[in-house]
Amino acid sequence: MRIGFVSTRLAGTDGVSLETAKLAAILRRMGHEVFYCAGELDPGGPPGLWVPEMHFTYAEARRIHDEAFIGPAPEDLRARISEMAERLKEQLALFVMRFSIDVLFPQNALAIPMHIPLGVALTDFIAETAIPALAHHHDLYWERERFSHCAVPDIVERAFPPDLPSVHHWVINSLAQRALQQRKGIEAQVIPNIFDFATPAPVPDAFVADLRPALGLELEDRLILQPTRVIPRKGIELAIELVHQLGDPHCKLVITHAAGDEGLAYLHSLQLLAKDAGIDLRYAADCFAPMRHVTPEGKKIYSLWDAYPQADFVTYPSLIEGFGNAFLEAIYFRRPLLVNRYPVYAADLASLGFRCVEIDGAMTAQAVGAVRQLLEDAALRSTVVEHNFALARRHFSYEAVAPQLENALLSAVK
Repeated sequence: MRIGFVSTRLAGTDGVSLETAKLAAILRRMGHEVFYCAGELDPGGPPGLWVPEMHFTYAEARRIHDEAFIGPAPEDLRARISEMAERLKEQLALFVMRFSIDVLFPQNALAIPMHIPLGVALTDFIAETAIPALAHHHDLYWERERFSHCAVPDIVERAFPPDLPSVHHWVINSLAQRALQQRKGIEAQVIPNIFDFATPAPVPDAFVADLRPALGLELEDRLILQPTRVIPRKGIELAIELVHQLGDPHCKLVITHAAGDEGLAYLHSLQLLAKDAGIDLRYAADCFAPMRHVTPEGKKIYSLWDAYPQADFVTYPSLIEGFGNAFLEAIYFRRPLLVNRYPVYAADLASLGFRCVEIDGAMTAQAVGAVRQLLEDAALRSTVVEHNFALARRHFSYEAVAPQLENALLSAVK
């Protein structure tokens, strides 16, 4: 089949883009062809259609979002949503025609209303054409407080997600599955986040040999890795508190991903918090990108996969996650980690038996002691990370979800 992924962006290291790339890899192994349509695409990615208006940062899309959820809502808001949706629907039709798409695979674009007109466009296009669609929902709008007050609730209710005969719904955790059934009467399958555990982790090579010096780290320093975007729900203040309580000046907290998706205020507050706590916080987003390369000025840019092997410990203190890409990544690279017991972790992951340092919304002396022990005891660290790797491979590998993905595709086109 020819499968068309659609989202606001399919580029970079955000969770939706990373997860889409994994699904695309599985589909290619099955013999399918994949194509992308989004407001941002990575160079060298799958063939597709770049539609700048689909990005959630596009000026009119952002204006509509702000008017709908922050206010004030002008009288022409609905008309402008409709006008932009019509333009985007034309682009969707072009994408489907140009690449002979058999199945659409919207990625979060019908779940979280970051781009209201795109959700409306997808809903209307699918309704009018009855094209088979697998709607993959990573974050449902009612899971985010900022979407609780809306000037166009009927539009959001209709399109996020839509209840249409040709749409099959996927969610990434059991809490979303249950909420979707209770709130909208929509049945959904759970397809968790995954990782290619069958492929060995890349071995650090000459390119990455100077990564620690590039981050300003000395040989004796311990790299505490925070491999997430800088947005409030990531709970990075808890990572700062951990490093503070460890009381080791050689522990350096390094953030790999960029701030900006929800403004820069949170980053600035973290920097002030770290300064007040005497913590060495390195915001290193300018050193990392999806693919390693060298800039025209000669600056090395490393990949996220270059960061994990250099880490001594990984912090993942998120308050809310749809699933947890960084959780699986840390386990794949055999790194010990601290996890805040966010709701999905508590519901779907904790019971599987992973050996993580857990906290429940606040740093504790017990958690700090467990982290210190893992940093200092190499034998214990090895036992823990190998246990976690074997468990994750059993439940969250490509091979674990491939049959479910194939069955979903077959059901969609019946």
